Amino acid sequence: MDDTSLPGLPAPPPLGASALPPGTYDGSLVLVTGGGTGLGKAIAAEFGRLGADLLVVSRGEEHLRSAREELTALGARVTTAVCDIRDAGRVAEVFDLCGLPDVLVNNAAANFPVPAEDMSPNAWRAVVDITLTGTFLVTREFGRRHLAAGTPGSVVDVGASYAWTGGPGFAHSAAAKAGVSALVRTLAVEWGPYGIQVNGLVPGLMPHTDMTGDIRGPLDRAGAHDARQPALRVGAPRELGWAATFLASPYARFITGHTLVVDGANWQRRELVSPPVVPLRDQLGRGPFTG
Repeated sequence: MDDTSLPGLPAPPPLGASALPPGTYDGSLVLVTGGGTGLGKAIAAEFGRLGADLLVVSRGEEHLRSAREELTALGARVTTAVCDIRDAGRVAEVFDLCGLPDVLVNNAAANFPVPAEDMSPNAWRAVVDITLTGTFLVTREFGRRHLAAGTPGSVVDVGASYAWTGGPGFAHSAAAKAGVSALVRTLAVEWGPYGIQVNGLVPGLMPHTDMTGDIRGPLDRAGAHDARQPALRVGAPRELGWAATFLASPYARFITGHTLVVDGANWQRRELVSPPVVPLRDQLGRGPFTG
């Protein structure tokens, strides 16, 4: 039986559909970091369709401009702010200017494939500072303000499955995402008594037009991807958005400290006979390491 005779997991409902009631987020402010492009924008869109006011932050004004147009076209009220989440002072300014969000989605991250032996100290610091330290700084600001106000809130941190499995080519990002995973479990316990949920959300392969060339290159070289997933298809960005809206919704109030993986079981796959090992440098099209 070849792959073409297998059904795989069914396709998702069409863009614009939702499992939650219309207006679930009416009157709520949702902050999405890194929401100007890709999966962050897809997450913001699903909150917007359910009535949320959106606060989208990104380091680039050009990304925010196009995201504002797309999200406003859905009928959402959208505020954008340029923010480097590594800057605690700027993070506080955004909260001062835009108000206290009810929901925080930490999607902003940095990533690029590189063998560990080729990685510069600056490359390591850049990825860890944005992905882990930045996530902590925004979450800390969100938590402090809700604790001071005595109000409930919900945090959703976008992670990665290689936080558990390891990620060849992504030592910096895997280490940072492991830290984010630990933050989810830790803060869920610390802040649960105050009504603040903290959950994680891990995407699988969900191709989108904003993927950077250094990420898309190895994917393109690998050829077709549907047959490489247990689901026999890749994910759609809206599927991640639907999961995020559920985790932060009134219907998930007793879920906290949990990480929901939306990847069609890809991270759990194992072969009866292991495939041949291809060194990372070969996968990335790099020559031998020369020091």
